[in-house]
Amino acid sequence: MGAFTAGAATANISPEGSQFLCGYPHVERYSRGIHDPLLSSALFLTDGQEQVMFIANDILFISKASTARARERIAAETGVLAQNIMITATHTHSGPITIDYVSWERDPVVPKADKAYVQLLEDGIVAAALAAHARSQPAEIGLAIADGTGVGTNRRNPTGPADPQVPVLMVRSVDSHKPVACMLVYSMHPTVLHEDSKLVSADFPGAARQYLQQNALGGNCPVLYHTGPSGNQSPRHVTRGSGFAEVKRLGEVLGRAVARVIPEIRYSSSVALQSQQRRTDLPRKAFPSVAEAVRRLDGAWARFEALRKNRAPRAETRTAECDWFGAEETLTLALADLDGRLDAQYAQCLPAEVQVIRVGAWSFVGWPGEIFVDYALAVKNQFRDAFVLSLANGELGGYIVTEEAALEGGYEASNALFGPPAGRLLVQVTQELLNSARA
Repeated sequence: MGAFTAGAATANISPEGSQFLCGYPHVERYSRGIHDPLLSSALFLTDGQEQVMFIANDILFISKASTARARERIAAETGVLAQNIMITATHTHSGPITIDYVSWERDPVVPKADKAYVQLLEDGIVAAALAAHARSQPAEIGLAIADGTGVGTNRRNPTGPADPQVPVLMVRSVDSHKPVACMLVYSMHPTVLHEDSKLVSADFPGAARQYLQQNALGGNCPVLYHTGPSGNQSPRHVTRGSGFAEVKRLGEVLGRAVARVIPEIRYSSSVALQSQQRRTDLPRKAFPSVAEAVRRLDGAWARFEALRKNRAPRAETRTAECDWFGAEETLTLALADLDGRLDAQYAQCLPAEVQVIRVGAWSFVGWPGEIFVDYALAVKNQFRDAFVLSLANGELGGYIVTEEAALEGGYEASNALFGPPAGRLLVQVTQELLNSARA
């Protein structure tokens, strides 16, 4: 193992003109400006032998195809192996659409992805990566765990499974001790802003980044924010509104929690790196008949309407509204499954990639798609120093839920190409990779 060096950089991936803001159905939501910039943030690490790179992006999804193209370009320019590069999406619902989902086909207001913006996104990812590689300097690294309690809860049950732990990886210069980068992982949907907001924004992760830069790191220090498995995690039950004041409040709750643990970090410049990956097919989900899907849609609409008319609590009504959205998407998927159009969607997703990048004693696991936090907790229960990043290196056309959620049949279970067996398989493959790294 040689000298440990690191570099970090960002690139602006904000749209240059008005773009459809993706994440909420049935709303013709084109951007009217930029509240805060969308960034691609890259961290390059090398121990003198292995080279790895993390790249976090303020966008709803990063497709498998975009990941492959960006990796190839970065590898050609830097020599970092494509399989050693992890590219994630923060999942902001106030950024442009970047993929075409079959489940959105029947929504008349959702357009196809803008190829020009997708190119801008990929160019930004590559630019951030190349700049991070070029800025590599002797560095040291350390990690602490912050507590993200207060930013959100389990989406369907506020007392249900959640993971408030926030791993905070800090990199600083050996010579000056100035921060080179801060990387954190938090399992929470960035959905403070709703469909009434027409401004581009990174949501609360962007506000947390701004707080850290202004109060703990310095304004030029890149902050990589990765969204952990949060398919059933949301700010819904703690928010006091859905505007930018609330984005700032929750971002600062998280930012302060991270800032509190940074002084506790012990740094080392003797850290070994390792990268592994495995691609695996996931079992396809069985869809209901079209008639059954219509029946479920009618039932979901009736329940939502009843709650709205009776002025039920906001969080309960919102959950029912999302369940109605999910029932619509189930009908769309059932129709697509009937005529074979789902085959192309599965081909875009599979095989799914599980990636593990080890940084010293810590393992950062990349899973594609929106996964329930329960599956990440299953990994963490066995491997205390393993942290799962979701929406990594691709997407899965919807959620992967638990058996309990599948039986309940709410929004997340309705908007899914894969069922619980896929989640269990991701856990199994991850455990095998982590065990092999231990050996």
